[in-house]
Amino acid sequence: MPSEMQAGGTSMKSEMRSKLHYEIHGLTSPDAPTVVFSSGLGGAAKFWQPQLADFTQHYRVITYDQLGTNKSEADLCSEYSILHMADELDVLLKKLEVQQCHFVGHALGGLVGLQLALTQPDLLKSMVLVNAWSSPNPHTLRCFDIRKALLAADRKDMYLQLQALLLFPPDWIAQNAKHLEEEEAHLLNHFPNVNNLLARIGALSTFDIDDKLKGITTPTFALANKDDTLVPWQRSQKLVDSMPNAELSVMEYGGHASSITVPDAFNKLVLEYLQRIA
Repeated sequence: MPSEMQAGGTSMKSEMRSKLHYEIHGLTSPDAPTVVFSSGLGGAAKFWQPQLADFTQHYRVITYDQLGTNKSEADLCSEYSILHMADELDVLLKKLEVQQCHFVGHALGGLVGLQLALTQPDLLKSMVLVNAWSSPNPHTLRCFDIRKALLAADRKDMYLQLQALLLFPPDWIAQNAKHLEEEEAHLLNHFPNVNNLLARIGALSTFDIDDKLKGITTPTFALANKDDTLVPWQRSQKLVDSMPNAELSVMEYGGHASSITVPDAFNKLVLEYLQRIA
């Protein structure tokens, strides 16, 4: 059930308001447990398509396009931050009268969850953080520096090819080469606003809450991948070592986007966690 709302980051120096696209799937009862999915750098609700069939059997599922991405059109300020993203999601959930939810965030989306756990802890019943981190690390920053250089050189085609290398395992890329070529051709014709993309990269590159992790008491499931070429799995270990109610599961295979490459295994792990803490 796609829809839109007026949303804005409450902490912005100059208030930004734009239509935030969201979709609600699954159970319709107002008392149904709710799972909110938050995507990574791409910000797209459709990133979670491989999860819908399994999760909508048990939950009301909310996905959304983050501000300045896809159907949530906006011009982001140069000082855009993860705090802004968390505020925007908080506004959306208040509009939808969500009192409490389970939160699943991938990479940048996981940072949004961590920020919400700091600023709106009563909102989150639990968090699932997929290949997320709490502070910059040299390896990931190198990857994003290359991305920024490709954007500066107007090599959007190479940016998209690099994106696949960072998201997916080598054998998965080989097995899905035709699909990836078609997808990259489509994305090249619908490339996101570059200034917005740079603002979002800046936000995730400067996010640093290492000194606040011990204060996050939300039950948390950190899910990492040993073959993630963008975010070392040890970044999830750091989260679990520092947060009092967190546990870790490390998948051997799946790459950075295991929710896409091995959705059955991914869904099983997350659903088992949610059912266990319920």
